[in-house]
Amino acid sequence: MSDHLHVYLIAGEPSGDVLGMRVMEGLKKIAGGRDIRFSGVGGPLMAGSGLDSLFKMDELTVMGLSEVLPRIPSILRRIRETADDITAKKPDVVVTIDAPDFCFRVAKKLAGSDIKIVHYVAPSVWAWRPGRANKVAKLVDHVMCLLPFEPPYFERAGVDATFVGHSILESGADGGDGKAFRERHGIAAEERVLLALPGSRMGEISRLVDMFGETIRRTTAIAGPCRIVVPTLKSISNEIRIRTSDWDNILIIDDEGEKYDAFAAADAAIAASGTVSLELAMAGVPSLIAYRVAPLSAFIAKRLIRVKYASIVNLILDKPAIPEFLQENCTPENMTPVLADLLRAGRERDTQMGEISKALDALKPGDDRPSVAAARVVLNVSDK
Repeated sequence: MSDHLHVYLIAGEPSGDVLGMRVMEGLKKIAGGRDIRFSGVGGPLMAGSGLDSLFKMDELTVMGLSEVLPRIPSILRRIRETADDITAKKPDVVVTIDAPDFCFRVAKKLAGSDIKIVHYVAPSVWAWRPGRANKVAKLVDHVMCLLPFEPPYFERAGVDATFVGHSILESGADGGDGKAFRERHGIAAEERVLLALPGSRMGEISRLVDMFGETIRRTTAIAGPCRIVVPTLKSISNEIRIRTSDWDNILIIDDEGEKYDAFAAADAAIAASGTVSLELAMAGVPSLIAYRVAPLSAFIAKRLIRVKYASIVNLILDKPAIPEFLQENCTPENMTPVLADLLRAGRERDTQMGEISKALDALKPGDDRPSVAAARVVLNVSDK
């Protein structure tokens, strides 16, 4: 084992920048005094932890077909440049983080070399297109999985895989200050707070926000008044304000630093399907999940998706601990009685809270934090 370790990391989006930074910090903790060099592609968080980035990660953070198409030539060039940079630098290990469209293309160009590649955030082969596991197995040496049931899918395809725990456990979602949030915004201690989280993409917001508004109106008519808090992003906050202008007693929060404080202040939540359901679970906020996609997308999904639930909590428990209202079931008539029960601290709330704790325990990788567990895998692969 050398006294020097060169780790090449590739992240293509802000969430990957967070994971990359945590892995880098985890490596520093467990490397036993070894001199570690970090290079690759990453964002400001990874740069702050010592990454020498080949180019700005922003070039890869592209959303939507209309934005992607004009940039395909530059993205293809960056794939070639990244693969050439890895070949020239010969790092001890390459860590590709999510962003499969970019990362796996880089890995493909490295095929046949003796460069070790670890991929962080396993593709959801258990949800759809299980054959992807075989393709991943041909490109990387090890897969780091966020969910406990994922490794067997990749091991059957012939690649080593390790459950390293879900990164949400290090998000701080359970560390908000609800009392301070209420004081800042003039919310009395006895006033109930209902979170509304209709998503972060304009497509999902346009399909859900009116549905949320009607459900909330019906819920408060049954369960009594409450403050409606909508945590959102600055980039879409104006659109949210326009679309919720007829909501009563609403407070829109677009400061990311206040998000978990708002969670800590909440009594219940109605949320779009996604990672936010795990954040709410960590914060101890009883919730229901609602989602609708365009009819064509729904038609295709029904033929491809192989799982019963949208929420990771429900997938882990294999039962609907968090109520899900998807597609034609996503209606105010269906959601109102459940949301009212959650807001009034009824039986649904008590049952959900007990089940959530089991799911969160299942997301822990033993005694390590997820970032340290991931760092151990990277270190082990580099030393083989």
